[in-house]
Amino acid sequence: MPDEGSESVGFNPGEVIIEHVSNSSIDHPIFELPTVLGINFSVTKHVLMLWIVAVLLFVLITWSTRKYLKQDRPIPTGFMNGLEAVVQFIRDSIVLPNVGKKFVNTWTPLILTFFFFIVTANAFGLIPMFEVLGVVDRFILHTDPESILNRMLHGGATATGNYNVTAALALITFLAIIVAGTKAHGFIQHWKNVVPSGLAWPVYIMLIPIELMGMLVKPFALTMRLAANMMGGHIAILAILSFVFIFSEMFQSVLAGVGVGLVVSLPLVVGVSALEIIIVLVQAYVFSLLTAVFIGMAINVHH
Repeated sequence: MPDEGSESVGFNPGEVIIEHVSNSSIDHPIFELPTVLGINFSVTKHVLMLWIVAVLLFVLITWSTRKYLKQDRPIPTGFMNGLEAVVQFIRDSIVLPNVGKKFVNTWTPLILTFFFFIVTANAFGLIPMFEVLGVVDRFILHTDPESILNRMLHGGATATGNYNVTAALALITFLAIIVAGTKAHGFIQHWKNVVPSGLAWPVYIMLIPIELMGMLVKPFALTMRLAANMMGGHIAILAILSFVFIFSEMFQSVLAGVGVGLVVSLPLVVGVSALEIIIVLVQAYVFSLLTAVFIGMAINVHH
């Protein structure tokens, strides 16, 4: 038994997992920027990932579309063929049935932006790019611990596992609902449509707060669903991999940890990773679908 007051220097799975799924802290920003009005504008790891995803999508889709439009016979092939299929599917199967034919071209670009951005950000979280950079730095580059490269190793790479990111996306959906209702019915009528007409006035005392609360629940549900699903998968993978180090310490043997890793951790991680690939697509689809549904509810009022 260790003496009272002695510090444990063993493997701490909780600390390791939190370090790998959370955003890099203000103590380890990738680029330090000044604080303005009490807000620290330093670039963290999740901000960097958002920039990478946004630039990659803009360049890739813009380049592919312009190349396609310049062809003498605009018949899509390769990547553009797949892109067109996804665009057509989202427009015809998600947006059109919910918002209607009149507004389908108005809201399809927003839903497409959500889908491509979320699916790309989710997928980037499955690519161990920063882990590879860490290995290269440790064995080849040997940069300073406070270098930009080493600062990139702090925090997780899945930006959509950050509640701040998903809350911002959900806020856009919330504003889009108001804009859609206002565009379809006018500002005053949109807010009147929140509750059905023709009811006794005492009913409105109870119904209006409930309906307003329901409006706020929609973006909250979008925020929690996307972030929790993306973070949960990474936590599960890291927890399973932690068995290797836990059993190594428990039996004071590296062979015990490697054995558990090969027999238990590796097969489970492969299975969870395969499930994560499905979740990457499903969560982007669900967020886009629910956004279209909520916008459609504001446009096509049914009580």
